[in-house]
Amino acid sequence: MNLKEERIKSDLIYSGKIFNVYRDEVKLPNGKQTYRESIDHDGAVAVVPLDRDDVILVRQFRYPTGNELLEIPAGKLNNGENPERCALRELEEEVGYTAGKIKKMAEFFLAPGYSNELLHLFVAWDLNYGSQKPDDDEFLKIERYSSKNILNLVSNGNIRDAKTIIGLYMLMDYMKVMKCT
Repeated sequence: MNLKEERIKSDLIYSGKIFNVYRDEVKLPNGKQTYRESIDHDGAVAVVPLDRDDVILVRQFRYPTGNELLEIPAGKLNNGENPERCALRELEEEVGYTAGKIKKMAEFFLAPGYSNELLHLFVAWDLNYGSQKPDDDEFLKIERYSSKNILNLVSNGNIRDAKTIIGLYMLMDYMKVMKCT
């Protein structure tokens, strides 16, 4: 059975600096028609910074949630930007570190029910501290946690960001396979 939906008509509802919103008329596999609303996004990166046995996280206020969240450094890809280069840039901007080594762990869609945003997830190690260079509208607090206890922050509800949870669990598996400390 073919599961593909065919776009008949697409209307741009909103155009912003981070994403665009579309309302599309589509033909379903059974021949019926319906509407789909979706977000078009250039993609993003996230990087788990590992400094010896510590993981470096950022705490920042996330306006849509109304909360401060504890997260791995992350940022939006510029159109056509190389994901690894973007991850290195975000690492330096948000936490002030450059990486001697970086490795892609995964890529995945963040919310495929309504967005095409693809996140490229990296681990970085052999870190050297320089200086933090956040964007003008970014206010970040850097926090360090032992990699041995970091998953406790997930289980006790202190980390509620999906990309960070995925990144930390993948880091634990990655550290078993590769030595990155």
